[in-house]
Amino acid sequence: MKVSESYQKAYNSQYDDSIREWRKLGAKYKAENIIRLAKTITFKNVIEVGCGTGDILHYLSEQGFSSELYGVEISESGIKQVKEKNIKHLKDVLLFDGYKIPFPDNYFDLAVCSHVLEHVEHERLFLREVLRVSKNQIFEVPIDFSFFVDNKINHYLSYGHINIYTPSLLKFLLKTEGVKVKDEIFFLYPTPILKEIYKQKIKYFTAKAKNLILKTIPSLRKIKPQSYAVLTSKSEQKTTIFTPNIHL
Repeated sequence: MKVSESYQKAYNSQYDDSIREWRKLGAKYKAENIIRLAKTITFKNVIEVGCGTGDILHYLSEQGFSSELYGVEISESGIKQVKEKNIKHLKDVLLFDGYKIPFPDNYFDLAVCSHVLEHVEHERLFLREVLRVSKNQIFEVPIDFSFFVDNKINHYLSYGHINIYTPSLLKFLLKTEGVKVKDEIFFLYPTPILKEIYKQKIKYFTAKAKNLILKTIPSLRKIKPQSYAVLTSKSEQKTTIFTPNIHL
């Protein structure tokens, strides 16, 4: 199993300099969620699966999160940007096919997948491979769900999002793959990120309308979380279907 040819082609040239600062801003908060969730576990080496341009790895390295950081990524342009950053604690970054991580079973104390699952064609196969190589995992996904999300397919496809989650749907996926959820974060984007998001949407508004919208951003944060992150580990319990009285 590997990423389909059309997806691979799209991601090979996905990362350029056009939104470099935006990626850095988002990576800071994603990395902070990782650091917060990982406080309750002991780990030495860490792999980011789907590391993109390496901005999260760069921030984790600067914070002294781990002296042994690794990354795998399907995008050639992403790998190029990771290497350009000369990340201090990065031991290796490898191009992979999206479903086969080139490390032995349980090699890593912690695997991180931040805003990756929503892009994956075969999420259960991907998830099983992440679990194979790691003892603990941190997953974060955006909360794109709405009751009319199917009316915005082109919008989400423009971001590469082909899977939609709520916190409960993510936990359902994880638990039905024999994963134990140990901790969670319901994340509300801070004002700097929301300002960047809404900047494009309101650029044609009058100055008065823009100021009013920007002032309401703190209230918008309270409507629903923008992303959800979990700390997980593998459990001994195996998932069995068509069996009554299973307690996951």
